[in-house]
Amino acid sequence: MDTLDAALVWFRRDLRHTDHAALYHALKGARKVWCAFVFDTEILDELPRQDRRVAFIHDSLIELDAALKELAASAGVEHGGLIVRHGQAREEIVQLAGELGVQAVYANHDDEPAAIARDAAVRGALSDQGAALYTSKDCVVFERDEVLTGNDTPYGVFTPYKNAWLKKIDAFYLKAYPVARYARHLAPIPPGMRGRGAQVPSLKALGFEPVGDLKIPAGMSGAADLLADFLHRIDHYDETRDFPGVKGPSYLSTHLRFGTVSIRELAREAWQRGHGPKPHGGSRGAQVWLSELIWRDFYHQVLFHHPHVVGHAYKREYERIKWAAGAKAKALFEAWCEGRTGYPLVDAAMRQINQTGYMHNRLRMVTASFLTKDLGIDWRWGERYFAIHLLDYDLAANNGGWQWAASTGCDAQPYFRIFNPISQSEKFDAQGKFIRRYVPELAFLPDRALHAPWLAKPADLAANPDFKLGRDYPMPIVDHDDARATTLARYGVLKDKG
Repeated sequence: MDTLDAALVWFRRDLRHTDHAALYHALKGARKVWCAFVFDTEILDELPRQDRRVAFIHDSLIELDAALKELAASAGVEHGGLIVRHGQAREEIVQLAGELGVQAVYANHDDEPAAIARDAAVRGALSDQGAALYTSKDCVVFERDEVLTGNDTPYGVFTPYKNAWLKKIDAFYLKAYPVARYARHLAPIPPGMRGRGAQVPSLKALGFEPVGDLKIPAGMSGAADLLADFLHRIDHYDETRDFPGVKGPSYLSTHLRFGTVSIRELAREAWQRGHGPKPHGGSRGAQVWLSELIWRDFYHQVLFHHPHVVGHAYKREYERIKWAAGAKAKALFEAWCEGRTGYPLVDAAMRQINQTGYMHNRLRMVTASFLTKDLGIDWRWGERYFAIHLLDYDLAANNGGWQWAASTGCDAQPYFRIFNPISQSEKFDAQGKFIRRYVPELAFLPDRALHAPWLAKPADLAANPDFKLGRDYPMPIVDHDDARATTLARYGVLKDKG
């Protein structure tokens, strides 16, 4: 490709200036490169006015803008930084490209169906004004058609996908893009744009309200701090990851979602520590963590090849399931949402997501199983709730996780595998550390009574004689054994019909 005179980098879910595919390709391929981000009203208008994700993006953009200014200054370029717009991205990017007179816009792939449609519209509009849209792989290690079966078809089962992924991986796929090498090609923001485009607008100017403490550090620096902390614990990840009362996870999922950290950097650390030669390799914890990153790649390629999973079951026969409906189902759903099901671990998990925007991965499985198989409620209700409340919400992973729990997805748990919320609580929060944090009204109960308080003995309640079950904490809204039988019958009908 001949060197271009000018190009624009469109940041989306990749809010960093290092190891960035689109930025690297633009800087290498053009003499002048500008950087832009659009607060897309097509997305923002559907969100609540207090939204943790918007606040996280806002804080991360402030850091990205400063980093781009510093990178430009290091190459002798003044007035660098980020051009920020607020409007429909499909229009703003095309308009900005015209104003700057660029020959190309560079961005990284986004395989969500709505994003693919948006990019197609932008590509067409840019073409009409003599410019091109180039996109690159950046948010996953392997994407789309890079890991296929021997018949050149996408995998629908995780384990063989993982094996093929591990067989294909090598240092080439994990190396970083050397962005700084071409920093001299960063262009100063034109004088006429500096007043309205050189600063990140306030949340208020965007129509949003502050959300208080995000509970997670934003930006590239926040990701770096979390990664440094996790690398001290990664060798024990396999032993600690399932216990919500223990500091086991990496807490990097939000940073992966918004690209404030490179997936290649994380996978490289995990691969070298888990699969590299000893004494530095062979970490079981790193191997298990890498497996979680591979799950992420897996769900992204499923979404790309099977976009019908947005709103529909991957296994189309499961569209015939008769889910609970009517006023009773709505009341049960509201109890689940608000953390008042009467099952302490489920309630603690739901209160965690409501209060913090985060939910431990084990608890995502527990709460999803409870909604779909204890309450018999359509998985799409829960998927939408998580989509609104999760700070790390990612369509591919969220959809994949919910369909896994509901047994409607690819490589899902069998429909007859139904998590018991009591035994899950006893196994993964035996001492009740997590439950006591989010369901403080039960904190006085001894460990043995905490997981099923309706079975508490008088002696268990002695520490708080004024406590009344059903008033101070709800009775179970459903009997697990009865619900299990109903669920087996609900799914069994489909099996019987073939």
